[in-house]
Amino acid sequence: MAASVIKKFFIASMFMWIAPLAILYGFNHNLLPGSSNLSPHAMTLASGFVAVISVNIVIAFYIYMALREPVDKHEPDPKFLADAKASVSQPTGEASTSSESLKKQE
Repeated sequence: MAASVIKKFFIASMFMWIAPLAILYGFNHNLLPGSSNLSPHAMTLASGFVAVISVNIVIAFYIYMALREPVDKHEPDPKFLADAKASVSQPTGEASTSSESLKKQE
């Protein structure tokens, strides 16, 4: 299970680098239709905007895939639960003595 999560994270990370760079390359080398008709200023703005949108799409897709991951019900360790219940049920008289000793030290 952990290997599939790491694999999805790695693939999403690669797409977050590849997609915007491919878009910027496509705009700068007139590989995308209509990009040759744009002024240099408009081409810079359009390529940057589309590159940012592509990263957001990759992030949204990664979040969607993460939400679809199966969630296993986690059962806590019984020994840990017993120790935690025992520590909660202990009297708090020790805490007041330690605070009194701190006052005496001041």
